[in-house]
Amino acid sequence: MKPLTCYTCKLTDAQGAILRRHLQAHPFQIGQAPHARFAAIGDTVNVVLYESGKLVVQGKGTQDFVEFVLEPEILKEARLGYEAILNPELLLPRLGIDESGKGDFFGPLCVAGVYVNAAVVHAWEDAGIRDSKNISSDKKIGSLAKLIRETAGCVTTVVPIGNAAYNRLHQNMGNVNQLLAWGHARVIENLLLQKHRMNPPPERAISDQFASKHSVIANALMGLGRQIELVQRHRAEADVAVAAASILARDEFVTRLSRLEKQFALNLPKGASAAVDAAAREFLEKHGAEQLPQVAKMHFRTAFRAQGLPEPPKAVFSRVKKSAS
Repeated sequence: MKPLTCYTCKLTDAQGAILRRHLQAHPFQIGQAPHARFAAIGDTVNVVLYESGKLVVQGKGTQDFVEFVLEPEILKEARLGYEAILNPELLLPRLGIDESGKGDFFGPLCVAGVYVNAAVVHAWEDAGIRDSKNISSDKKIGSLAKLIRETAGCVTTVVPIGNAAYNRLHQNMGNVNQLLAWGHARVIENLLLQKHRMNPPPERAISDQFASKHSVIANALMGLGRQIELVQRHRAEADVAVAAASILARDEFVTRLSRLEKQFALNLPKGASAAVDAAAREFLEKHGAEQLPQVAKMHFRTAFRAQGLPEPPKAVFSRVKKSAS
C-alpha cells in the first residue's frame, strides 16, 4: 500500500490550540493561508487548520505525523486505518450507480454501475477515486476508469443512451427524471445478471436522489432489481461505489463525445454555455437541422435558440394555498 500523503479531519478549538503550540515547539514555520487559522511548514509535512476546524495534512511525512503526533497528542485516539471499524458500512458489498451527460447539450447520457466488496474498497484506498465532477482532467478520468475495470472482484456495467435514442425516449417519457430512472434500473438489472461474479452478493444498491420522490426509480426497477434494497441519497458520490460509477459514466461520455466530434469534424463543448450555443449554430450551418438530434439533446433550450425557434416557457412552481373553510 502506498504511504499516506494527505489526511483531513475536524478539530475542536481546544485541539487546534494544542496543535499550534506543538508546532511552535518543533521545527515548523508558522504562517497564514486564506480562510485558515494558521498554516505550518515542516521538513516533510505541511499543516493547515481552516476557520471551519478542518485540518489538512499533506506531504511525504503525513503518515508519521498522523500516527505519532496528531493521534496521540491532539486527537487522543487512533483513527488512521480504523475508518472501516468506525463505519462498517464502508466495507459492505454493494452496487453504486451514477450518470454523466445529463447537463451536457452535446453528447449522450451514460449511466454506469459498479459492484464493490471489502477487498475492492481496500484496493482503492489510495487510488484517488472520487466524484468525477471533482476531476478536471479527462486523462485522469480515463486512467481511473481503467483501474476500476481491472480491479479484481469489481464488477461493472455501462448503459450509454445515444442522442437519437435519448431524444426518442425523452419524447415518449416526458421528462428527464423518468429517463434517468429507466437508465438506473437498467444498470441495476445488468449488474445483477452478473451476480454469480459477486462475492459476497450485494446487500443494496446506492444512487443519487435526483427526483423529489424515491418512488421514481423504485417504480422503474425490473425483476432482479426489485429483490435488492435501493438506497437513494443526496451527494451519494461520497460513497466510493457511486464515485467509481460516476468515473465510468464520465469516461464513457467523454469517449463517445470525442467520436461525435471526429464524425462531424467539429468541436462539441461540454456543458451548456455561450460556447455551446455558438457550436450549435456552427453545427447547423455545416450539417443542417436534421442532423442535430444525432449529437444533441433536443429538449435543451439551446436547440431552440440555435434553430431560431421560440424557447418553451420556463416552468413556474408555486404553492397552492388552501382555501379557508
